[in-house]
Amino acid sequence: MTTPSKSWIADLPKDHLIAEFSVWSADLMHLADDLARVDPHVDILHIDVADGHFAPAMLFFPDLVAGVRKVSSRPIHVHLMVADSILLSQIEQFADAGSDLISLHVENESVAAEALDLLDRRGVAAGMVLKVGTPVERVEKYASRLRFVTLLGTAIGVKGQGLDEKAGARLQQAKQIIAGCGAAHRIVLAADGGIREHTVPLLRQSGAETVVLGSLAFNAPSLDERMAWVRAL
Repeated sequence: MTTPSKSWIADLPKDHLIAEFSVWSADLMHLADDLARVDPHVDILHIDVADGHFAPAMLFFPDLVAGVRKVSSRPIHVHLMVADSILLSQIEQFADAGSDLISLHVENESVAAEALDLLDRRGVAAGMVLKVGTPVERVEKYASRLRFVTLLGTAIGVKGQGLDEKAGARLQQAKQIIAGCGAAHRIVLAADGGIREHTVPLLRQSGAETVVLGSLAFNAPSLDERMAWVRAL
């Protein structure tokens, strides 16, 4: 399977929402078939990784990423929700598996700079994610080194929650930080968690360039109609 071009982030849509599909919401018993079903609508595949400590869930592993890489040419964004003590080894493993973008957490502060250096050496795009209660300004010192900044709108690693009421204001603040960081490259602002029909327009209006689509896409009665609506935002 061909891999994305080196300019894939710069080439992502700019005039409508980027479609980032969360593999966590796919039919895991028939994953290859489900990824093929949604593929015409996908800009990015989002794969969550959690160690059961940093986040309460235990989620996916390098072999799954390697398997997805074999059946999909879409860019793979791995979101690491893991403790500082294992972050660097996880980056190595998920880079080896074929990740195109790896996001660590700004809360991984004790190893964050080292992790970004490692991603540079591995030639993997770097992103950062902020928990819903973390001050947005904490990403500022890293922003120019990033390609994605993702703000969680719900508690980490738990499905089915409502969107935090401050999500829109936090996105607006992050957008200002990105605009003022001096980076010459594109930095995509993403929203993850609480993604529902009534929240997506608010998130878009607040500056989100992509939202991480879970059941809103995978369980849509008509995926064509749902994605036409997303693309119109």
